[in-house]
Amino acid sequence: MSNSESRSLAAMQQLIEVVAKLRNPDGGCPWDLAQTPQTLIPHIIEEAYETADAIRRGEKEAIAEELGDLLLQVVLQAQIASESSQFTLAEIADGITEKLIRRHPHVFGDVEINSVDEVNENWEKIKAAEKGATSQKPTLASKMSRYASTLPPIVAGMKISQKAAEVSFDWDSVDGVWDKFHEEMAEFEHALKHEDKAAQQSELGDIMFVLIQLARWYGLDPSEALQGTNQRFVQRFTLVEAKCDRPLSDYPVEELEAIWQQAKTLVAQQKSDV
Repeated sequence: MSNSESRSLAAMQQLIEVVAKLRNPDGGCPWDLAQTPQTLIPHIIEEAYETADAIRRGEKEAIAEELGDLLLQVVLQAQIASESSQFTLAEIADGITEKLIRRHPHVFGDVEINSVDEVNENWEKIKAAEKGATSQKPTLASKMSRYASTLPPIVAGMKISQKAAEVSFDWDSVDGVWDKFHEEMAEFEHALKHEDKAAQQSELGDIMFVLIQLARWYGLDPSEALQGTNQRFVQRFTLVEAKCDRPLSDYPVEELEAIWQQAKTLVAQQKSDV
């Protein structure tokens, strides 16, 4: 074992001991003692998003810090579960280790695989075989239902459509997706004029789902696309606020639009200079 590996194991053990002490009824932390697996759900989600943001920004110190916060959530969940003899951190580690070995026979066995696509295909075959050996084989609809209930909406929409496409439940070409987009836009416009909020909401959802299909056909990531747009808007708005010496509500819309266009140009120039 290398010095780096020994140090990693020692650091992990120290984290486990710290979390156990925080959860100790005798002298532990009231906040940590009050937590349950359910109350920690928002923290897991928040830390995952903050980790993703740090990775996007490419700031190594922030990435390390956010990964630590995310790791804490895993250790804390394991500690709470172990207190009621449900499972331990060791069982979590054993489970994922066994799964990785089982699903990588081209590394730990004698299977020959020559491309990423073959890796993915073999992974799905092994996964399906595992499910078949332990329980009734899940249907595509049950997988889609799980995506819809557990994943962020845009991610779920992409995963659901990918599963449908795997069994050829898809358009023959991207032209069909564009036709569907225009159809849904017309239905949305009609709903805005003639239907109630529930119908309008439903039609808006249809448009967003079709946009996800367009992204899939063109090999784009809609979540990353929207994230980038959000960040660009904030960058531009920050410049607008900095340029204005009065509350924004005091400015005519035309003047704000002119300042916005200046900010838009400046952000684009900054990006090209990088």
